[in-house]
Amino acid sequence: MSEYDEQRDNELEGVDGFSGELDDDLDTDPALAAAVLEIEEHAAGEGWDRPARLYALVDTATLVAQEPALASLMGLDAASAQGSLTPIEQDQLAPHVQLEDVLPTLVWPEGVVGCAAVVERLVLPPDVSGEIPEDPSAAAEFAASHPARQEVRIIAGVTRAGATYSALRLRSHDDAASVAAGADLVPQLTQLLAATLESDA
Repeated sequence: MSEYDEQRDNELEGVDGFSGELDDDLDTDPALAAAVLEIEEHAAGEGWDRPARLYALVDTATLVAQEPALASLMGLDAASAQGSLTPIEQDQLAPHVQLEDVLPTLVWPEGVVGCAAVVERLVLPPDVSGEIPEDPSAAAEFAASHPARQEVRIIAGVTRAGATYSALRLRSHDDAASVAAGADLVPQLTQLLAATLESDA
């Protein structure tokens, strides 16, 4: 691991549920990884200070077969469909709505094989965790005013088959080469997303 990667690991440890280690394991679902990275690139193009967003992930081959006109508008065809997932953005959440409050109320229809979310968060160095107030409002105010805060954009995705993948970009390292990606970076968020795909949720 390079000195920069180690520094990035330390910065990301403040993300809620971040595992503290970049995932270099290639044993991931390639279709999910490609979809998450596609969403990450799209989110990066839109810039920062955006509300949380949700995406349905659908099997591209099924979309091409069942909705050919829509697939054509999206530039999809049978050749590009094999073994891939297509992200479909849902209605944007209101700026004051917390993603974590919405997910427990959400259940996707059977045709959705996975889902993904984009959310921006403030993170703090691990050594200040003891100073964070217990009250959520006070904690948010503390994080927003702390001089060592970092802003991070998280893209997390899951499938009904149990695959997970996430990508994280720090605002202070806002370039594609600095994106951290792996299967287990934000387990708390991926668990919340996975629950929305359970048929008995």
